[in-house]
Amino acid sequence: MTRVTASKVSEQLPEMLDCIAKSGERIILRRKGKDVGAIVSVRDLRLLRKIEDHLDNQAADRALREGGRVPWKVLKKKLGLE
Repeated sequence: MTRVTASKVSEQLPEMLDCIAKSGERIILRRKGKDVGAIVSVRDLRLLRKIEDHLDNQAADRALREGGRVPWKVLKKKLGLE
């Protein structure tokens, strides 16, 4: 995995995108000596979304098994949708 300072991104972005597109390499972005973000391939992003969806579905299934039902009216109020 390559690490690049945030200030170098604009200088190296075309090369980084080529590398990501060809090899799927992940690039870590650093600011003030700390990792703050990453540039990943669309393939990796899709995988992350699938993992998130899977975990969300597991949590929803678990809540249903435990009887964790919330009335729609209560949920709308809690989410500020009313």
